Amino acid sequence: MRVLIAEHDHAVYAQLLRQAAPELQVLTSGDSAELASLAADCPVWLGQPDLLATLLRQGHEPQWLQSTWAGITPLLADGLPRHYRLTRAVGIFGQMMAEYVLTYMLGHEREVLARLVSQVERKWDNRLGQSLAGRKVLIVGTGDIGQSVAQFLVPFGVKLYGIASSPREQAPFIEVAGLEDLGRLVGEVDYVINLLPNTPNTHDLYNAALFKQFKSTSLFINVGRGVAVVDADLVEALKEGHLAGAVIDVCRQEPLPQRHPFWTAWGLLLTGHSSAPTSPPMMVQLFVENLRAYQAGEALRGEVDFTRGY
Repeated sequence: MRVLIAEHDHAVYAQLLRQAAPELQVLTSGDSAELASLAADCPVWLGQPDLLATLLRQGHEPQWLQSTWAGITPLLADGLPRHYRLTRAVGIFGQMMAEYVLTYMLGHEREVLARLVSQVERKWDNRLGQSLAGRKVLIVGTGDIGQSVAQFLVPFGVKLYGIASSPREQAPFIEVAGLEDLGRLVGEVDYVINLLPNTPNTHDLYNAALFKQFKSTSLFINVGRGVAVVDADLVEALKEGHLAGAVIDVCRQEPLPQRHPFWTAWGLLLTGHSSAPTSPPMMVQLFVENLRAYQAGEALRGEVDFTRGY
């Protein structure tokens, strides 16, 4: 079996894959022209969606693509073929994402940034920290990553609510409602964590009308996709005090342009799309498991339904 690796970290992935499955013929290159020539007769590709999309545009016809990202937006662009099977990275981001979310939730309760300001100003800051116990948390997107984040939050004694494509019973959530209930739930919780994928239904979801329904003491954390947020509306909502703060990991344009209002927005912290980087060893393990299933004609983990977009 010939496998093409299209990745910035292609050398790392090639070494790991050759160790994990020595019987495979692993082909890769850092040169785009050489990569394109290798792709011509490779039925299976492993790599990042932006590079895979470039190869597809050149007319190559793979049978199965394994994305190293959870998001596969570049592969859903108009005009790209969809005659192959596509799987996205699942089961490998949960703990990293949960640690990220917990970092900023605990930082919010303990007012870490305000204490740093006090220190810079040489003011003795003896304010009492708060606890996550009893806080209400809304996880918007209760799929693979959302479920994992929820499990990590359970020991802190929070009350968990969720939003999914349709209402469902799902432990450990008290309630998982549909997208139409987002406006009701944001007004009842202390934390809103956006984990939604980039689909037509999720664009501009967080707008002025929705931010007005937030609790004024709540924290908004966006680790899903930048297109879900109307940037100017978030900046204005923070200024007006409709919510206490925002932690933004993902933006519509990355890196963020120098003149973008997020840089100077009151109560907004930027974290530069760093919440959950892909772990090459875990990614290769997932790929090898999926490859065995692919060769056996069994179901693949993380298979994408092109009509849904995830």
